[in-house]
This record gives sequence, C-alpha cells and structure tokens, in this order.
Amino acid sequence: MSGPGAEDELAQPLDVAPAEAVDAPSTHSAMRVVSRSGLGLAALGAIAFSGKAIIVKLGYRYGTDAVTLLALRMLVAFPFFLAMGAWAAHRGAPLAAADRWRILSLGFLGYYLASFLDFAGLAYITATLERLILYLTPTLVALIGWLAFGRRITRRQALALLVSYAGVALAFGHDLQVGGADIMLGGVLVFGSALAYAMYLVGSGELVARVGAVRLTAYASSVACVLCLLQFVLLRPLDALALPWQVYALSLVNGTLCTVLPVLAVMMAVARIGSTLAAQVGMIGPVSTIVLSLLLLGEPMGPWQVAGTVLVMAGVFMVSQQKTAAR
Repeated sequence: MSGPGAEDELAQPLDVAPAEAVDAPSTHSAMRVVSRSGLGLAALGAIAFSGKAIIVKLGYRYGTDAVTLLALRMLVAFPFFLAMGAWAAHRGAPLAAADRWRILSLGFLGYYLASFLDFAGLAYITATLERLILYLTPTLVALIGWLAFGRRITRRQALALLVSYAGVALAFGHDLQVGGADIMLGGVLVFGSALAYAMYLVGSGELVARVGAVRLTAYASSVACVLCLLQFVLLRPLDALALPWQVYALSLVNGTLCTVLPVLAVMMAVARIGSTLAAQVGMIGPVSTIVLSLLLLGEPMGPWQVAGTVLVMAGVFMVSQQKTAAR
C-alpha cells in the first residue's frame, strides 16, 4: 500500500512517466529561467506522447495488429530503458528481493497490460477519443484511493470527476452512435488501460520514493519490453514480421520520439517545475492529439468532440489545482 498522498504526486495520464516531485528554485530570477526550460520540456513530452496514438493508427493501415506494433515499439525502446536502468543502478543501493517482485508486478500492470489494452483499443476508436479516455487516469486514482483505502474525496474532486466523465460521455456517446459495437469495444479496452495504469500509480507510491523515479521507470519499462516480445513470439509466427517498410519506420519513430524522448523530457521537467505543474502543462496532450489526428489521419472533429475535450481538460485541471491548494 502506498504512503499517504504518494499516488497523488504520480497521478498523471497514462503516457506520462512517474517522476518524483522536486520543488523549483525559490528565487525569482532562477525560477524564470528554470521554469521556461521545465515548461518547454513538459510541453515537448506531452506533444511527443500524443503522437503515439497517431503512429499506431497509421500502422494499422498497413494490415498489422496490436501484438506486432507493440512488440516493435518495445524492441526499439528496450536498449534505451536498459541504459537508463544501468545508469540509475550505479547511483542507488541494491534492490531488496521484495522490491524486485513489486517492480515485476508493476511493470506487468502499468506498462505491459496498460499499453497492450491501449494499442488494442486504438483499432476501434479514434485517436481523440482514446486520449480523452486516458486522461481519466487522475480521476481513477482518486476513486481507487476512496474505494480501496477510504481516502476522502473533496467536493472539488467530486465535481472534477463529474465534469471529466461528462466530457468523455459526450464524445463517446457521439462516436457510439456512428460506430456502434466497435466503438464500445474500443472504449472498454482503452478504459481498462487507464484503469491498469491508475492501479500502477497507486501501487508505486512507496516504491518510487525508495527506489527512485528513473530507476523504477527504467526497470518497469524493461519488464514490459520483455513481456511484449514474449507475447509476440508466443502468439505470432516469425513471418508476421514480413511487413511493409513503413511499419518499421513508424515503429522506430514510436519507440524513440513517442516513447523514450517524452519519458526523459517529462522527468527533466518534473525535476525543474514539480509534478503538479508538469501535469498541468501535459494537458496540451489532447489538443495535440486532435491537431495531429486532423492533419495526419483525417479524423472528423465535431462540436461533441470539442465539448468533450474541454470538459475532460477542465476536470483534470480541477484535480491538479486541488493538489496545489493542499500544499
């Protein structure tokens, strides 16, 4: 069980790597300089992460599937996570046996299962709707804290929950009328992804404080990489890799620019401006996804999707403001 409030520091959307909150410098001149770089890094991370759904949707156009696309993404990212883990290991004490098992379970839950459900869901729903559902993660963390640990939900948090879920209901309801059962299946899969990652955040509170954010992220991500590659070997023949070159090019971009780069950018941003402000800047993610989906995928964007996006972002902002006020 995580320490009090620990998961709140980590309650960020699925595609934001957990990171330790570090207060920004107190002097005004240093604050200006550091905040600019921190804000830029947080924005870069959010935009880069938002490209993941676009890359996956483009990959599906070449006849591949979630198992293959996820394996290729993790194959590209694996060496980078191993390097991050080796670097972090030299700076920390050896892991206790219990912590090793926790990292294995968290890697399965937060990075393998959440990623697989997300990729699978993207085969059925738009990139915009996927991003909105994933942005429910902070609200799911609050609900898990209330249901599992009896933590009180304030009136502001309750209102934020209602606003966020109303936004998803608007966008989801509109798409459901157009797409029918496929939209329902995709929505359930992506919601399961958000729930899996929320459970990861709740369970990683004490561990991230003890092991360190970089080390935990690198180790848990490495576990997920191994699981994704094993899944491909067990479920797909080797000739499934006979894919158009475009799929490999997209996977290279997905594994580097949409996975490793944003993980590092967000961690560096949190070290400069703190996790709360970094999460608030990360709210440009849905907007970035909308723009990219319009430009690269030609996905329709009507008033229902716009209204849903505004409501979800408003709800997440209210949750983050609640944490700021509590400090």
